[in-house]
Amino acid sequence: MAKGASSESSGCGSIYSVSVEQQDKKVGRLAAMCQGAPIAGKGEAVDPSGSTLALPPPERETWTRQMDFIMSCVGFAVGLGNVWRFPYLCYKNGGGVFLIPYLLIALIGGIPIFFLEISLGQFMKAGSINVWNIAPLFKGLGFASMVIVFYCNTYYIMVLAWGFYYLVKSFTATLPWATCGNPWNSPECVEIFRHEDCANGTSIGNLTCDELSDKRSPVIEFWENKVLRLSGGLEFPGAINWEVTLCLLACWVLVYFCVWKGVKSTGKIVYFTATFPYVVLIILLIRGVMLPGAQDGIIYYLKPDWSKLASPQVWIDAGTQIFFSYAIGLGALTALGSYNRFNNNCYKDAIILALINSGTSFFSGFVVFSILGFMAAEQGVDISKVAESGPGLAFIAYPRAVTLMPVAPLWAALFFFMLLLLGLDSQFVGVEGFITGILDFFPTAYTFRFQREVTVAVCCAICFFIELSMVTEGGMYVFQLFDYYSASGTTLLWQAFWECIVIAWIYGADRFMDDIACMVGYRPFPWMKWCWMFLTPLVCLGIFLFNVAYYKPLIYNNTYIYPWWGEAIGWGFALSSMLCVPLTALYKLIRAKGTLGERWHHLTQPIWGLHHLEYKVPESDVGALTTLTRVSDGGAKAVILESVM
Repeated sequence: MAKGASSESSGCGSIYSVSVEQQDKKVGRLAAMCQGAPIAGKGEAVDPSGSTLALPPPERETWTRQMDFIMSCVGFAVGLGNVWRFPYLCYKNGGGVFLIPYLLIALIGGIPIFFLEISLGQFMKAGSINVWNIAPLFKGLGFASMVIVFYCNTYYIMVLAWGFYYLVKSFTATLPWATCGNPWNSPECVEIFRHEDCANGTSIGNLTCDELSDKRSPVIEFWENKVLRLSGGLEFPGAINWEVTLCLLACWVLVYFCVWKGVKSTGKIVYFTATFPYVVLIILLIRGVMLPGAQDGIIYYLKPDWSKLASPQVWIDAGTQIFFSYAIGLGALTALGSYNRFNNNCYKDAIILALINSGTSFFSGFVVFSILGFMAAEQGVDISKVAESGPGLAFIAYPRAVTLMPVAPLWAALFFFMLLLLGLDSQFVGVEGFITGILDFFPTAYTFRFQREVTVAVCCAICFFIELSMVTEGGMYVFQLFDYYSASGTTLLWQAFWECIVIAWIYGADRFMDDIACMVGYRPFPWMKWCWMFLTPLVCLGIFLFNVAYYKPLIYNNTYIYPWWGEAIGWGFALSSMLCVPLTALYKLIRAKGTLGERWHHLTQPIWGLHHLEYKVPESDVGALTTLTRVSDGGAKAVILESVM
């Protein structure tokens, strides 16, 4: 027995027994549950059950403060979907009644997987690919998440480019989308009129109110003719809009300098980008509730329609929204968790982050529907006529509403600045997750100076050149293809289903619960284990099958039907991630040696040592003397920490 960490290298079928002089024996009982976690040392790898050993990379970077991690997760998970998708789904699916399926699926689906991804990254100390060394046969899950997050990084930033463009155009005395007579307006353009001007069917100018219904708003024409320059379809790409291209380039430059130095810089930036949108939301809410018609809008948002609970579509929408807003299946949460200290309480963090996410969605509904209620009152129409989701809310409904407000440019600039920040932190954290996966995947022998900076630059450049197809006249049709297929509910549900199966049934739910106890100091509530094993996979599978059974081809703006080859491209996006799981597993099984049972056994054993994990005993529970001895026990399956008085 020697003092300090032993310098002996471990062999297969060996474990270590650590003796610690301390006052409290509870540490010994706790550490006995740490299955497969390597003990701190100079590169030693622990092999608990004959698993493959690998040399560890250099010590992994960690967050400067734990609040950096919290803010990064808030910035990534709380994004545009919370503001422009949830409120619309809530009113569409029965108002306040929608909260019942939403909260239920959050408890049995969203929170358990959200916690699983963060804790898995923290335990394995790896990005979205190498984290699945916990069950190498299913490393395709890592490749799938990389494909999905690459698609997200490619098309999501287009929303930021459009928002940046609107923000620049907001700094004028008269908003350009408030009036007709501009070069991009058509003869059918008619400016927004107030409902009292059209009372009792009177005419406005030479047009009756019925004739006005066939005219086009300047807000829509600015969006379609000036920003998008919308062509007739996917088959007519047209020319590039250079103004929007410059906005896109500016957004990528911002993202690059947010990400290029790693989590040390990212963790600081998110303090602003993740919190300031809440300030703007509060300002917009205060302004919104003071407008006429706001109360009707909020009532419309919350008014319960209990009959909706019987509709399967309501439950499907709730489940899909949970997986979207919690950013599950993208691998970015795993990457963020990998930068945590090993003994960080990720269980508590996951619960807090889930509450912030869902709370933001609910709060945003009051902001959105107070404004929509005002707009409906001003135009003398029902709220259902003005309520929209997605880009329609951000670039049509809200710009139209601010034109009716006093000091319209101020409220327009505030809204689009908030939109830019909401999307920006989601974007650069998504890029961070992708870069983390790439850098972890390369062997340490291939590292070079400025590797991270060069990798980030190449990634940003590739995405930018792909996005040039989205700033053409047919770009909106390309954007919709990416949005509908590449990171759709179907692909995320597929990903989440297999994550639960691998952790709960291949690696072992109890085994992973012990690993978490090793990190946080106690076993989480058994509800998490039950969800991983039964409830969450069933929810994912049910919604997945419903989406497949009731699949509807993509139609843009309820008018344009995509050609067969466009739909084929979309399914290519979806299958390029979904097929990673079975194809990678099949490839590994074919390449392995031995019988099928031997191959399965070998490929489902974790690969330890790649991630330089540490189990740190709290200083208050450890005495001055810590010793490490090697104990030969071929059948052992746990790292044993013995306490002596």
